[in-house]
Amino acid sequence: MTEQADLHLEIAGAMAEVAASLQAPMELEETLTVITRVAAETIPGIVEASISITTKEGRIETLAPTGPRVTRADHLQYELGEGPCLDAALEEPVVAVNDLANDPRWPDFGPKAAALGFGSQVAFQFRAAPHVRGALNLYAQEPDSIDQDSIHLGSMFAGQIAVAMGWARQDRTLTEALATRNTIGQAVGIVMERYQLDSDRAFSFLTRLSQTSNTKLNVIAAALVEQANEASKHQQ
Repeated sequence: MTEQADLHLEIAGAMAEVAASLQAPMELEETLTVITRVAAETIPGIVEASISITTKEGRIETLAPTGPRVTRADHLQYELGEGPCLDAALEEPVVAVNDLANDPRWPDFGPKAAALGFGSQVAFQFRAAPHVRGALNLYAQEPDSIDQDSIHLGSMFAGQIAVAMGWARQDRTLTEALATRNTIGQAVGIVMERYQLDSDRAFSFLTRLSQTSNTKLNVIAAALVEQANEASKHQQ
């Protein structure tokens, strides 16, 4: 088996672990801790992860950090009023930096983050009902560690955070949550068959369709499943 195939298997297993945590009746804090831990362990180059969440009072707090170093890096951004996680939580969908020490966008935070041992960082904005906004923060030890694979995988973990927080905030029942996951699973299967894609690419197809159309993933999944069911009825 090739190194790339091994990596795909590892990531698939990691995503399965996170998906299982979303199905089980876990506390929100425990679920978020699973997501950040698995993201840091499986995304190539990433060594630490955390979640920045905005509060009703206008403050930003860190949730589920993988270690004290990443907590310090987050808090530096809050104290200085600059940094990738702030920009992602408040403004930009994705903020990536491959040379923290020298990036002119954050002249105060960058060198301090480098002094903590971080060379690169990427942050992903997420939104969860009702009116919850924040960012998944991924830190790499070396400069130039953020590539398209990092961004693609990180966005999937950010989506899982939004799902987890959305379920918790809306107080959905486990049955409703599982029904949503089952619908998305069916939609992935439909896309795999229709376009001859593997499961990762099929899920990526759905998430990109969701982002470009500004439509929730579960709404797109439900529409695809309904369309497939209607087509099946006409063929009978």
